[in-house]
Order: sequence, then C-alpha cells, then structure tokens
Amino acid sequence: MEFNAADIFEGVVDRIPNREAVVLGETRLTYIELDSRANKAANALKKLGIKKGSHLGIYAFNCIEWLEIMLGAYKLCAIPININYRYVEEELKYLIDNADMEAIFFHKQFSKKIKNISTHLPLLKNYISIEDGLDSKEEMASALDFELLIEHESKERIPVKRSGDDRYIIYTGGTTGMPKGVVWRMEDVLMTLGGGIDAITGEKYPTPEAFADKCLQDQTTALALAPLMHGAAQWQSFNAFFSGWKFIINDQISFDANYVWDLVAKEKVMNLTITGDAMGRPLCDALPLALERNLDLSSLIVLTSTASIFSSSIKDTILEFLPNLFIIDAVGSSETGATGVNIHTKDGKLKDSGGGPKFNRPEYSAILNLDTHQIIPHTDTKTIGFLARKGHVPIAYYKDKAKSDKTFIEVNGERYSIPGDMAKYENDGQMTLLGRGSVSINSGGEKIFPEEVEMALKAHPNVFDCLVVGVKDKTWGQKVVAVIQKRDSSEVTIDDLKKASSKYIAGYKMPKEIVFSDLIKRAPSGKPNYQWAQEYANKKSSGS
Repeated sequence: MEFNAADIFEGVVDRIPNREAVVLGETRLTYIELDSRANKAANALKKLGIKKGSHLGIYAFNCIEWLEIMLGAYKLCAIPININYRYVEEELKYLIDNADMEAIFFHKQFSKKIKNISTHLPLLKNYISIEDGLDSKEEMASALDFELLIEHESKERIPVKRSGDDRYIIYTGGTTGMPKGVVWRMEDVLMTLGGGIDAITGEKYPTPEAFADKCLQDQTTALALAPLMHGAAQWQSFNAFFSGWKFIINDQISFDANYVWDLVAKEKVMNLTITGDAMGRPLCDALPLALERNLDLSSLIVLTSTASIFSSSIKDTILEFLPNLFIIDAVGSSETGATGVNIHTKDGKLKDSGGGPKFNRPEYSAILNLDTHQIIPHTDTKTIGFLARKGHVPIAYYKDKAKSDKTFIEVNGERYSIPGDMAKYENDGQMTLLGRGSVSINSGGEKIFPEEVEMALKAHPNVFDCLVVGVKDKTWGQKVVAVIQKRDSSEVTIDDLKKASSKYIAGYKMPKEIVFSDLIKRAPSGKPNYQWAQEYANKKSSGS
C-alpha cells in the first residue's frame, strides 16, 4: 500500500469534512474549506506549469496560505520548500538556486529582496505574492497575487497518481554552515514524523485507510509555536491534519509568552509544541502571572519540546505550576526525526540531568563507533559515538553526494542516518546527548561538548540563556568560554557558575571565562547560532 500525504489528508477530509481544521487569529477553516482552497491552489499551480517533482519555495511568516500552498503542492506531487524569513539576500539567493526552485510564494514585504536577486535565478519563472496587510512600497510589479491567482479556480481535486516514493524536502540551517536540503521519501517522512507509526504501540498503520481512520476518535487541539518554515511546525501540522486535530497557528512574529498562555486558554489547547529553552524559559517566566490572571490552562495535557535543548530546571518549574502536565522531550533532527524521547511528570521527572539531556533508548536508535561505524553495545557506558537512527530515514542531501555518503550509511544491511550528534549510553540504559561534534571544544587534549556545558550552566538561576564555544588559548589550545545572557542585572561570576554546575560536569569542562551579551542569538527554531557566539567570544574574550 502506498502512503502519501495528499491521499491521507483527503481521506481525513472525507471522514470529517465539517470539523475545524486550522485557526490563525480570526481566520478559522474546516477540513473541507482547507481542502477546497488547497485544491484551488493545486489547479492554479498546474496552469503555471508546476508538475510532479517541481520545486517551489514558500517565503512567508505564519499564514493560512502557507498550509494551502503546501497541501496544494502535495496534491500535484510537487515539492514545497521552506525558506527562512530572516535570510538576507545572499542566503536567499543561495537557497533558491540550490533548491532549483521554479516558483516562489512570498509575503509582499519581501518583494524588494526577491526583485533584487531575481536576475540571478534563471530557473525561477513564477513569482506569487501573498497579502500581509502592510503597505509595501516595493511591491514586485511582475508578481501574481495569490488570492487573484486562485479566485476562479476549481475547488475539485485533481486526479493525480501519487506514491510513497514522492519526495519531501526540508531545508535545515543546523548549527553551522549554509542550509542544506534533506530529501525524504514521502512514506518515510509520514512514518517517522507524520504519525504513521502508532505512538503508543510502535506499530505501523497497515493501510492508508487505517491511518486516516485515526481522525474518527481523535479530536485533539494542538498549538505549534515554531514558525511553519521550521520542520517542527510542519511535522506538527502533519500529525494534526492526518489525525483530524484542530491545528492552531501562532500568528505572532515576535515570541510573546503572555500571548501564548492567552491562546492556550482561549482555544482550550491540549497539545503544545515548543523548541527548547528559547521558548520554554519565557513561557516558564510568564506562567505565574498567567495563573494569577485566572487563565484556565486545565485543557493542556502535553507540552512537547523538539529540535533544541529544554533545561531540566525549567521543566521542573513548569511542573510545579501545572502538576498534571506531561512534558515530552524529543531529541532529533531533520535528518532523523526523533532519536530519543523522555516523558517528564511531577512525580516522575528526571533528576540530575543537568550534564546533558538523557533519553530513553528506542529500538530504532543506536550509537555508532566514530571510526568503524559499528554499533556500540548498550553495555558500553564509556565510549562516545554518533547518535543514529535506522529504518524510515532520509535518502540524501539535495545535490550533495559527498555529505550524503557520510550521513546516510548502511550498517549490517540496515540504513542509518548519522547527522553528527554525539552521545553515550548510561548505566540505567538511557542515552545522554552530548552535542554536535562539529562544534566540540578541544581543551588540553580533552573533548568538550558545548551543549553538555550549557545545560549545566543553566542550573544557575540567573543564567537566562547561554552558548559555549572554544577560544584559542596558548596553554590549553582552546579554552571554554561561556556567552551568557543574564536574567537580571545581578552579577554572575565564574565561582557562581562552578558551584551551580559542579554537580553535573567535571572541572575541566567548566568555562575558563564568561562574557555577557544582552541577547543570545538563535534561529527562529531555537537552534543555537554558534557562528555568532564564536565571533562574539573571540571579540570579547580577554585572551583575544
């Protein structure tokens, strides 16, 4: 049986046409309304020459149109590609060219950037603007207006033969380097990230019909706070639409924790998805006031964190205020999907996890030897290796064979993805995530992983956020430097940090120096910007 996103979505629509599907601000669409607009988008795309395998970009803030274009593309077996709305012109030009885009949809406020680079992109033939409510002075005269484009198109579905072998591509910026396109088979991404494998039993739904039947008993209301151009939000939309959930889109460009709690109360959100501390800490800080305002947050059952580290101290605090909450930590990447999960509750939360996130070991994950790529036994608690996932994993990086050959490998006859995260086994059978090997620090011959140190430093109550990098040092080769954003104006010293974090990390991992910044720079997804941190530390460090 073939599993395809468009087929499963249409199956859900046929089963629950009048159930509410998506909410953004004052806009609310049922499943049949969302399907109709996606069909109109698909018919319009077809007339523009978009076909099976065509690449089109979406360069926009969160909006209903984002989802309509994405679903419309899937209906044609075309490939929608996410574009980070923070990109400057050179980054934008690189991604559009690298992804071989034939069409681009963009909010009107981005018209000037698009116009400036358009002459350098010969494959890009179709420009479609999306209304954003702003009086754009630099509108692109040659661009088509999305609403006008679909206005007179048919709401009927296009008969297209789809398959599980159709492609899904997500561009990821990672922690270093230029963005890269991760290529998945549609069936694989549905199984790994779209809910095609039952989360409770671990069993794959036997048929697309059985997959779509989930919607008949599942009526969850979900809110994803990451922008739709980030995989975490896209995959949450998959889980929502393929399960018949009501999907709430955050309509705020700047993150506002007070607004989020208001939205949770207003829409009776049951499942909230965030991306680590970048969202978790402001939500934690705003939670007491939300409860003082008598907001009813009792609907919230699950808080899920993906893509970035979520500190144990923040989880503990949230559970004090919302004791019935289940907090799910999911470690993973665009190249693997989830590689480990842990569930935290008030009575069963993890203890002493400040030295690096710890996760239960699922059967599809393994740790591979750095040199041989052989599987490290679960009983080996000393060896550090690559965290890997097998089974339904991507097939390649787009147009990058060398990197593909290093990341997507075969071990003992099974396909594995190894994007570069380091990990080790613990005596209790769990895995500890240590961080990305490419940003590790070599100090005095010892390898130190920034994420492990960052987690430990956040045990100090006045550390709001931090990134850890290595700065050149005559004695140590590299010294550990922490770039810290404080919670308030009070002092934070090296001795303070050592005292707070000594429970979690060895002395040689402690920062030799701290530098302060008013704001830690991160991607919209919450991923760390180590390039910025490195430049900042080099500039501010006493050793430079």
